[in-house]
Amino acid sequence: MAKYDVAIIGSGPGGYVTAIRAGELGLKTVVIEKDAFLGGTCLHVGCIPTKVLLHHAEVYEHLKNAAEYGFEVSGLKVNWAGTLARKDKIVKKHAKGIEMLFKKNKVELVQGWGRYAGPGRVSVEKDGKESEIEAANIILATGSEARMLPGVEADGKTILTNREILQLAEIPKSMIVVGAGAVGVEFASIFHTFGTQVTILEALPRVVPVEDEEISAELDKAFRKKGIQIFTSSAVESVKKNAGGVSVTFKDKDGKSQTLEAEKILIAVGRRPLTENCGLEKSRAKVERGFVHAGPYMETEEKGLFAIGDIVAGLPQLAHAASAEGIVAVTHIAGKPVQPIVKTRIPGATYCEPQIGSIGLTEKQARDAGHAVKVGKFPFLGNSKATILGSHGGFIKIVSEESYGEVLGVHIIGPLATEILAEAATVLQLEGTVDDMMNMVHAHPTVWEAMGEAFASVRGLQINF
Repeated sequence: MAKYDVAIIGSGPGGYVTAIRAGELGLKTVVIEKDAFLGGTCLHVGCIPTKVLLHHAEVYEHLKNAAEYGFEVSGLKVNWAGTLARKDKIVKKHAKGIEMLFKKNKVELVQGWGRYAGPGRVSVEKDGKESEIEAANIILATGSEARMLPGVEADGKTILTNREILQLAEIPKSMIVVGAGAVGVEFASIFHTFGTQVTILEALPRVVPVEDEEISAELDKAFRKKGIQIFTSSAVESVKKNAGGVSVTFKDKDGKSQTLEAEKILIAVGRRPLTENCGLEKSRAKVERGFVHAGPYMETEEKGLFAIGDIVAGLPQLAHAASAEGIVAVTHIAGKPVQPIVKTRIPGATYCEPQIGSIGLTEKQARDAGHAVKVGKFPFLGNSKATILGSHGGFIKIVSEESYGEVLGVHIIGPLATEILAEAATVLQLEGTVDDMMNMVHAHPTVWEAMGEAFASVRGLQINF
């Protein structure tokens, strides 16, 4: 039996990135994957296909407003089958790319259900047969799946999760989205643009509740202006299928019971870690509500057993977080120096329209942590490139420490927010200050230069607003 330095259970953006880095570091590596394809939820039914649809929605929106750009477009209609075909083509291309990278880096692949079987051992079940793999280190990268409301089950036709909604044969006339986190607002944005009447129900007091309060308020305003109906502080009481689709009863923020009907309902109330039947009961790893506790180098309390990605307690369920955690784990395993993950330096990107990009502490979090806070804001209304793009709503908000100007958080809503966030991630990683950033030369005309103005606004020195 072959003996490996590292065995990784799961091939999502945590697992496959970790495997490739392990190969680059010269570690004998094997990946155990339950599905017949590589890439996990993110590539097949999450990040990538969703962003394809968001991009298509953006193109469609531009074409609908072609006259503003000096173009005449007639007979415009959505070829939904074509859109889905391109989505699938992109997904398959990147799945094949992972296969090639595995071969290049000598990563072996075993298909089947992997479980921790004790120190240095992974059991693999496939077609009713079990085999065992020996590895000095084992990394759990099993990911997550959509949570459901109590008593509600997805049927793939009317009651949907992020999986089924990507395969709809037609664009629905109406849709209720339960949950206003990243998944909910992205799909709301997609289908509203394509002509669906969208209503959002959110149990918490605001949309995108993990974001800075001013960002939430701006997205709420932008969505309502588009015609998306939003109910916050609203708890779903029942979901029932009917002849026309679905009927949803909920209690609104005033405590009144209301009922809405739509063709489809998307349940987007978060994701639960996939840690059942993974053999964790045979380890000393601490598991809480399905989440696994891990140390600074992602090792659990069971020596040689590591956990990364959506199953890890206390870290965000983001693809890039999973990848970074895996790199930390496997670099540590290889005996090379590596910096542990710092939660406040993990960027968040939400690709609805308008886009949201954020990193670090919100204003409230910074004040609650005892910082003397100074805030600056710059609206995209003062940015010429944003006007050229026809997208000058939103703003950049800087949260800084008052005495020395250390940047504690950056929160963006508006054009290319998920791209210009790169500067914010850099300044937090390098523990830079407002003065460092406002004195850096930003190219003109770019959307990016609004970052320089935002940093300058902390000192009251912005130019274009």
